[in-house]
Amino acid sequence: MTLRALALTAILGATLSACASSPPQTPPGGPGRPGGESGGPGAMGGRQLFISPAGEPFRAPVGQPYPVAAWFAGADANHDGALSQSEFVADSLRFFAVVDADHDGVIDGFEVSAYETRIAPEIVGGAAPGLRRGPMGQGPGGGPPGEDGSPRSRRGAGLASNVLQGATLYSLLAEPEPVMSADADFNRRITRDEAAKAAKARFALLDRDKDGLLKLDELPKTPAQRMAEDGKGLGGRGGPPRRR
Repeated sequence: MTLRALALTAILGATLSACASSPPQTPPGGPGRPGGESGGPGAMGGRQLFISPAGEPFRAPVGQPYPVAAWFAGADANHDGALSQSEFVADSLRFFAVVDADHDGVIDGFEVSAYETRIAPEIVGGAAPGLRRGPMGQGPGGGPPGEDGSPRSRRGAGLASNVLQGATLYSLLAEPEPVMSADADFNRRITRDEAAKAAKARFALLDRDKDGLLKLDELPKTPAQRMAEDGKGLGGRGGPPRRR
């Protein structure tokens, strides 16, 4: 064997050895990512998730306060420990401006798609298996809008399903897709005015004692938050509780 052939053989052997010892790459959607093996709703590689009424995701490591507190603190502009309707609407319009990437005052289909794939991809992973509740969508999240003008989600509208879908698992209200839920005329375009009206309707639904203020300890807990507090599988390999 020539000297050149010996050199090529040595290089090939070293390459094969390196390939054999390299760890396998984690495929898209693998552990720690939405839809991955170790994910499950709420796990996300050891993170908690909260989706604000306007659709903004807030994440926090497991062991830290549930991120509804981070949303509330940011929306509470005067830091008095309560959200007024004006503060609630202002926070919703702030996030509207984030999704409205071209700042033309309208969220169109392309911007909705960017929201669902880049900002809050967890909400398009389908229904959470094993999680059941009453008919989804009284007002927000399901059937037709109520007399108070509450928005409804196109994804949940008209469905008889009672499975927690989309953002509902991480939200205060049963709206699977909060951004599209503000589309009052169903033209697949959300104007700033529609977003403001949706925010007012959501505030009215959350203001159960009708005192014009929302306090953190008065807000309902999201299904994900309740499951985490009950220790029912939102960490580690987690996911929703299995049926027995």
